[in-house]
Parts: sequence; structure tokens; C-alpha cells
Amino acid sequence: MTDNNKNYYPEIEPFCTGLLAVSGGHKIYFEESGNPVGKPVVLLHGGPGGGTQPNYRRLFDPAVYRIIMFDQRGCGKSVPFASLENNTTWDLVSDIEALRQHFGIDRWTVFGGSWGSTLAITYAETHPERVSELVLRGIFLGRKKELDWLYQFGASEIFPDYWQEYLEQIPVKERRNMVKAYYKRLTSKDIDVRTAAAQAWSKWEGCSSKLHIDHELIARNGDETFATAFARIECHYFINGCFLRSDSQLLDDIGRIRHIPTTIVQGRYDMVCPITTAYELHQAFPEAKFVVVGDAGHSMSEPGIRSALIAACDEYGAQ
Repeated sequence: MTDNNKNYYPEIEPFCTGLLAVSGGHKIYFEESGNPVGKPVVLLHGGPGGGTQPNYRRLFDPAVYRIIMFDQRGCGKSVPFASLENNTTWDLVSDIEALRQHFGIDRWTVFGGSWGSTLAITYAETHPERVSELVLRGIFLGRKKELDWLYQFGASEIFPDYWQEYLEQIPVKERRNMVKAYYKRLTSKDIDVRTAAAQAWSKWEGCSSKLHIDHELIARNGDETFATAFARIECHYFINGCFLRSDSQLLDDIGRIRHIPTTIVQGRYDMVCPITTAYELHQAFPEAKFVVVGDAGHSMSEPGIRSALIAACDEYGAQ
């Protein structure tokens, strides 16, 4: 359990921003803030396709950390926007390495929540020698049962009213595979079809992201620009099994990272990434510190989750 007594650090602006050209015609937006000679940390945002937010900088003590954030392929300020071409998990792992080399960093703390936790684990298992610590939140391992829970049957039983809006985009005959049905529409040549599907997909995830319904978050998720990248890129990854070699790849390879100091923060009532997944990760990785926040859902901005994440980063920053 955790208390809610750690608040965000003060607002800060980046001291460096830019676009890094990577493979496949993509350029990824990056920024640095905090201490230019501090302990390096890279933040991996959720989605895929969610993009970074200014408040993410505030999870880290700016006197201690050299805070590096970037928008993953196709989202935020990265270009080309909403592109699915050359956009896979392994492209993103390569991008993280390209950023590390660009900044001349030997090892860094890797921080990731939701899809960011998937990417953080994948990166760490691929390049364990480059990771000094892991801070993971709202664990998602890219498995079919996790996708089915949110997009087929499970969370639908908790939010039947919001589920109905998500369901209504799809004809009854196609509802046995909602991800496939949405993918068809999100890749349609008809912009109106794409937009309607993107907004419905994105608002569905927004409604289930917090312990208490946050109507501002649902509205933000429903914004056409945000939803276009978020829904298209998420669905692209999910219909392709997150581009992992098997459903169990991340757990199968966990032995590669069990030596890395790690904190797992999980909301007890997370309806996007239920606690079962975080529990299974901890069972396979007992060395990790497992923090269950008893009064929270999925969102990093919920007080208990925010506090636990800041506490973990403060602890690693002091070492």
C-alpha cells in the first residue's frame, strides 16, 4: 500500500528539444529537462500512440535527474503523424537505443507505464546492460487475454453504458472480434469512418482509465487529432500481437532483467490493465518491489499512483 503524500515537482520547461531522424522515414520528437549532468532517465509513454505530456517531467526531481522524454513513432510531435509504416515494437526499441547513443548515455533509468511498461520490459530484456533501474506502472504484457479483457469482454461488464458507445460503431455480425473490426475502420480510406472509429475507441479507453470517471479525460481522448494517432497506432499494434514472438515472450525472458533494481506500481482497481498481470509479473520477478495502490485505477495522475512513482524515482535518485 502507499499513501498519497508525494505531489508533483514544480513545472519545468525543457532546456533542449529536437527531432531525431530514425529508420523508415520517421523523425521522433525528443526533449531534455532537469539537470543536464544529472542521473539520466528516459520516460516511455503509453498507448502505443499516447504521446508525452508536460506533467510527466514533474515525476522526477529536476535537481537530480536528467529527464529525457520522446514521442514514439507516429504520435505527438513526431512525424509522419499517425503513420503505421515501419512502426513496430522493435522499431521503438531501436529508437530508444538511438536516443541513448545520441545523448552519449551509458546506462539510464527506464520509466514506463501501461504500454510504456511493455516497451520498458522489452527494451530492458533486449539491452539489459543499458538499464540501471526500472520503474513500471499499470503493467501490460501484450497478451491476448489482456487485450480481450479491455476490447472484447471484461471491462465491458464494469462500464456497460460506455461500452455501448464503443460497441455501436460495429455491426452485430462483426462484434466477435472487435479489434479486427475497428482495425478495418481505422485504416479505411474514408476519413469520416476513420475519425468516428478513432474517437469511439479512444473515449472508451478514457472512461475506464481512472477509479472515478473523469469526463475531462474522456473529452481529451475524444479530440480528433489525439484520437487519430492513439486509436490507429494502438489497434495496429494490438492486431499484430504487439509484434512479440509469442504471447508469453516478456515473461519467458524475464530472467534477463531480474538483476535490475525494479519497482512495479499497480492500482488495485485498474480496469485497463487489471492487477492480475502485475501480480503474474511479480511472481516471475520476485526481486522487484511490488507496490499496490489500494484506491486507484490505471492513470498515472491518480494521487496514490503518482505518489508511489515519485517515491520510487526519489529512492533511485538518491542511490
